[in-house]
Amino acid sequence: MKRLKVFLQSDAGSAVPLLAAAVLALALANSPLDEAVTRLLHIEIAANSLVHWIDDGLMVAFFLLVGMEIKREVVLGELSKPAQMVLPVAGALGGIVVPAAFYAVFTWGDRAALNGWAIASATDIAFAVAIVAALGPRRVPPGLRLFLLTLAIVDDLAAIVIIAIFYTAQLSTLSLLGAAVCILALVGLNRLGVRRMLPYLAIGIVLWLCVLKSGVHATLSGVVLAFCLPLGERFERLEHELKPWVLFFVMPLFAFANSGLNLGGLTVAMVRDPIVLGIVAGLFVGKQLGVFAGAALPVAFGLARLPDGATWRQLYGVGVCGGIGFTMSLFIGTLAFEGADKLALVQLGVLAGSLLSAAFGYALLRVPGRHGA
Repeated sequence: MKRLKVFLQSDAGSAVPLLAAAVLALALANSPLDEAVTRLLHIEIAANSLVHWIDDGLMVAFFLLVGMEIKREVVLGELSKPAQMVLPVAGALGGIVVPAAFYAVFTWGDRAALNGWAIASATDIAFAVAIVAALGPRRVPPGLRLFLLTLAIVDDLAAIVIIAIFYTAQLSTLSLLGAAVCILALVGLNRLGVRRMLPYLAIGIVLWLCVLKSGVHATLSGVVLAFCLPLGERFERLEHELKPWVLFFVMPLFAFANSGLNLGGLTVAMVRDPIVLGIVAGLFVGKQLGVFAGAALPVAFGLARLPDGATWRQLYGVGVCGGIGFTMSLFIGTLAFEGADKLALVQLGVLAGSLLSAAFGYALLRVPGRHGA
């Protein structure tokens, strides 16, 4: 039992609940229980469906945790060291731009389909890091694992900015004004040196309600709250206490609610759909090329160097693992499209692209290459 607990708390084990939830969702979607599960997920609670509350409510905790990790890295961690930021930031930018370009090639001319351009630009930090952790330090040197972690954090930050700018509905001035007041109050607490978390969390709930009604996606309130929290022992304690809830409850529940693809309903037309092809090409081809090229350029110009003990082959393999989009890709897909038909295309594309990236990345990193290759 103790070994199981240690494993689940590790980078490799933390992805197990997420994977189990996705597999369960797929199994139920292709069983006689499919209709019952669909009814359950769309049951009305306070004028919104259960899946809506999962996506707009519970996922705030996920974005709060992401925001806290970003703040800690920017202030105290790897993102605070400019010289060490060059390689992962360049890789992350390449891994955002190139997949989006691949997606645009397949969906060009269809304005509605183009709205999903950011789906293929996301990296699922839990799955990507889990694969690298499972391979061990011999196949993936610690410096390269740190590169992936930093790249994924930059990728998450970029995704937050993209959601705020490109996936915002009509704005409510009154609600935005309320959100602004909440943010000023949070900043004020921070400047006054308040260290207790309760006042921040109380205002954070009001902030979430204001953002929910504003037209900006409600989950971004979690990021704003995280950036306003004061660093220190209480910050670390909150992050430590929040992480298990996010890893073992929020993310698996989100995966269960959003990855139940009925394979029996697949058609040739769906497989050939530009949205599906664009997502698969973006995640599986665009991501690996973008991350590798983005990281290789600063090395070629002498602005950065490969992580200690890492080879070009290993760097490319890590770039392939960056194509595991899953959680964030599915989340952006729910913002980009409405309707079960479009969401089914997103699910198909994300699942296919992520599985291909995971399998190829694992195989590439597992098979040893020549030294320096």
